[in-house]
Amino acid sequence: MSEYTEPCCCFDSSQYTGVPDTAPTAHTLDVPSVIAEVDRLNNSGREAEAQHYLEAQRTVASEIGDWRAELTIISELLGQYRRSLEREKGIGAVNDALDLIRSHRMGTTVSGATVLINAATTMKCFGLGRESVPVFRHAAHVYREHLDPSDYRFAGLYNNMALSFADAGQPEEAERHFHLALSVLEKCPGSENELAVTWCNLAELFSNIDPEDARIDACVENAWATLNAPGLSMDGYHAFTISKCVPSFDRLGYFLYADTLRKRAEEIYAGH
Repeated sequence: MSEYTEPCCCFDSSQYTGVPDTAPTAHTLDVPSVIAEVDRLNNSGREAEAQHYLEAQRTVASEIGDWRAELTIISELLGQYRRSLEREKGIGAVNDALDLIRSHRMGTTVSGATVLINAATTMKCFGLGRESVPVFRHAAHVYREHLDPSDYRFAGLYNNMALSFADAGQPEEAERHFHLALSVLEKCPGSENELAVTWCNLAELFSNIDPEDARIDACVENAWATLNAPGLSMDGYHAFTISKCVPSFDRLGYFLYADTLRKRAEEIYAGH
C-alpha cells in the first residue's frame, strides 16, 4: 500500500491514458466469490465484518500479484470506508486505486472509469468535493465515449457528481446533474432505491439554498413514495438505502417518515 497522502487538487487526465494492460497474471483470485461473501455480510448488517474480510482479501490479491482483483477489491473497500467513515483508510485507498489505474493504463476503459467514480465519490465524502470534480469529469468523458446515454451507470455518475458540484459551490450544476440522474433512473425498472436517494439529495440541495423552497416538500414526498413502491424488495440493499435517506428526512423535519423507515431497516436486518 502506498503512503497516505491527500490526492492533489489538479487531476492530470493525461496520466490515465494509453493502451490498457491486458497481460494475464500468473495467479488469480476468485473475485465473484469474494463479492458474493461481502454482499452476504452487508445484507445481514455485518458491515464491519465485510470490511475486514475485504481487507484480508486485498492482501491476498496483492501477494499473488493479481492487480485486477486488487483494484476491484479496493473499489469495494472505498464504499466500505465511506460507510464506516474511516477517512485515512478511505483517502489511502483512493490513492492506491489511482496508482493502479495509472500504472496499468485503465483510465480510458469503462471499468477504470467506474473505479474513478468510486474514488471521486470517496474524495467528496471526506471533504475533497472540489478536488473530486476533475476526476468525475474524466470518468464522464469515458462513459460518454463508450456507453449509451440511457445506461444505468450514468445515474450513479450524475448523482455523485452533483454532490461534488454542491460542495464546490456550484448549485446550478448540482441541480442539473441531479435531474440528469433522475432522467436516467426513471427509465430503469427497479430503480426505486436509487430514485429515493436522488430525491433526498435534491431536497437537501434546495434546503441549503432556501429552507422555505416549496420544492423541498415535493422532493421528500417523491422519495417517500419510491421507498414505498408496490413490489419493492425489502432486502439488505433497501435497508442500506434507508440508512442513506433517513438523515435527510430528519434534517428536513420529516420525523415520522424517518422513524417508520428506521423500524423497517431494523426488521430487515433482524430477518437476515
